[in-house]
Amino acid sequence: MDAHDFDSIEKAFAEADTVSGKPVAIIQKSVKGKGVSFMENQVSWHGTAPNKEQYDTAMNELDAQLKELEG
Repeated sequence: MDAHDFDSIEKAFAEADTVSGKPVAIIQKSVKGKGVSFMENQVSWHGTAPNKEQYDTAMNELDAQLKELEG
């Protein structure tokens, strides 16, 4: 399941909710740092905080993507 697709996540939870009497696991596939040019697919960012300049760049990139999605 695509962890970056909210419809896919919602569908997985709905399907999991129909299961009873046994454990359920949802496995999501995701991209580390998705949407931030200098972080995407860079394992070195896992658990590392950006500095102020990097944070501002990341937030600007993510804000631009959000505006594009919202139309």
